[in-house]
Amino acid sequence: MPIITTALPIDIAMGVIVFWLLLAMAGLLLQNTRAITQFIFPAGALGALVLAAAALGSLGGGANVAVLPLGLPDLPFHLRLDSLSAFFLLLLGAASIGISLYSAGYFRDMPGNTLGLLCFEYHLFLAAMALVFLADDAYLFMVAWETMALSSYFLVTTDHNIPETRRAGFLYLLVAHVGAIAILMCFGVMQGGHGDYTFATMRGAHLDAFWASVTFLLALFGFGAKAGILPLHAWLPEAHPAAPSPVSAMMSGIMLKTAIYGILRVSFDLLGMQLWWWGALALTLGLVTALFGVLFAAVQTDMKRLLAYSSIENIGVILAGIGLAIIFHSFHKEALAALALTASLYHSLNHAFMKGLLFLGTGSVLHATGERNLGKLGGLIHRMPKLALLVLVGTLALAGLPPLNGFVSEWLLLQAFLLSPGLPHAYLNMLIPLAAAALALAAALAGYVMVKFYGVIFLGQPREAKVVEQAHDIGFWERAGLGWLALGCILLGVFPVFFILHIDFVTQMLVGHTLGVSAAQTGWMWLTPIQPERASYSPMILFVIIIAGVLFTLYAVKKLYHGRLRRGPAWDCGYPEQTARMQDTAEGFGQPIRQIFELFFGITREVPSPFDKKPHYRGETRDLLWDWCYLPIARLTEYLSALIGKLQHGRIHVYLLYSFVTLLALLAFIR
Repeated sequence: MPIITTALPIDIAMGVIVFWLLLAMAGLLLQNTRAITQFIFPAGALGALVLAAAALGSLGGGANVAVLPLGLPDLPFHLRLDSLSAFFLLLLGAASIGISLYSAGYFRDMPGNTLGLLCFEYHLFLAAMALVFLADDAYLFMVAWETMALSSYFLVTTDHNIPETRRAGFLYLLVAHVGAIAILMCFGVMQGGHGDYTFATMRGAHLDAFWASVTFLLALFGFGAKAGILPLHAWLPEAHPAAPSPVSAMMSGIMLKTAIYGILRVSFDLLGMQLWWWGALALTLGLVTALFGVLFAAVQTDMKRLLAYSSIENIGVILAGIGLAIIFHSFHKEALAALALTASLYHSLNHAFMKGLLFLGTGSVLHATGERNLGKLGGLIHRMPKLALLVLVGTLALAGLPPLNGFVSEWLLLQAFLLSPGLPHAYLNMLIPLAAAALALAAALAGYVMVKFYGVIFLGQPREAKVVEQAHDIGFWERAGLGWLALGCILLGVFPVFFILHIDFVTQMLVGHTLGVSAAQTGWMWLTPIQPERASYSPMILFVIIIAGVLFTLYAVKKLYHGRLRRGPAWDCGYPEQTARMQDTAEGFGQPIRQIFELFFGITREVPSPFDKKPHYRGETRDLLWDWCYLPIARLTEYLSALIGKLQHGRIHVYLLYSFVTLLALLAFIR
């Protein structure tokens, strides 16, 4: 427990972290499947609920600090709970409630010894992410960051007997540590040899423009590696399919936001300035990342890889909003900076619920059918109707359809683009309209991807009947977890003013301006980003209209239905019968995108001969950045390793010669 404390919320947050660590140890010691699934995971969800409540209550309450008697001599751990960390702790707690509840049912068939280790890693992962948000010095931040990376690595490699899983885990760990080195260098530049590693000292460093820019670039690279920003995204579509579905939900919905938190902490809090070209760089990188992610999501045939690329797209949207906020803040357009920042924070919270819901939904599909390949699924709405209904909420939300939460944040960000005034740089005035068009394109393609995702899995006929014939609907714990996340998608969409008023505490801290005064000036039913005459939106009215329309349709059908029933064959374009082979496949659905944007894909095709008695078509879409960036680095590393390996002859006299030459070189240098 803290030895120095100024407020209760930070005590509660630390209490939850300690509670999660105790649950981790309990799972490791018990190694009993029933105890872990029926007691430990639900208890973890209860701890997350307490954390979310404490974080919500501490928003706007000022900064609470604490010092822990841990660490090294004269290097204790410093903690700070301010509005920025409270918001992300709220995100962590609220989203992990549903994931922990779902895990209680998802892992019910796992052997006790394996589940005990996974339970330890899972709750250690939660505790490490919470410590990242609370850290107030570089030492604790890096300890928590590395603990988060290592625990998530072991979670990703749960099925370590599969070679692809081991390769995915190695790639993830490699990129994570490259990013960690950049973050450490970022803190080193801000510390500047002052002898103090706390964030308070870094805030008062007052770096000049050059060193501040170096710090920002290192932070963008380091945290971008964790977030999956182009071209540091390669680990993400490999690690998510390899990990268990609750772990994928945790990594995509929550862990990626630790990188967003880091970018915001460094850019707006620790650095004393913001330059406009930082924002232009972040905006460009964000939009390129968003378009890249959604294009590759559109051509995927693995449902978890599809969602992984969709996460890249959403992180790009969030980064674009941060870049726009930096641009506006650097030119003292504080109202618009608050609008763009609110949109990014809101989308971070929305994405945690939307993507957590969909990854958990794919986990249930995989658990019931044993298949991730979209080409072998279909018609699951008849076998798993409860799951289909809950996943539909997340699908519509991620597609950006009102009145769900995905629409609100994207609409706010689009308003920030459309309401932007003239800026003193001509190329910025050209960039922002192009960025708005790119954002609209990414949003439209995201809807296209979600139609493919839901339609191929749940609608139509089973493409392989033997795969889905044994599928069963979700159990109690899975329904509880998915229902919580689906409820969050609805509430975040229908009551945006309530949440924006709480996000105001974060924007006030970072840019000195809030959105709530204008957003709530016409009441809680109407959302007005700047002025009512410029733009307004009422999700509640739209929600009531939709519900009323559905109820009226059901009532009219019941009243007008005459009770007589006549069956007959459906018209099917002249074919005598419809089969599963006549419906669109995942490959066929993505074919238009593949053809339009063929230059951006590495496509390999195997086309059968017209005389082939058993024709087989195969197409593969590769990431060209892997060929252009990662393979050359791998080849160079292998080449240098081979050169260095030649120095090792295994002969003692050669090693003595190396030592003698080194001593001569040192003596010559000293002279």
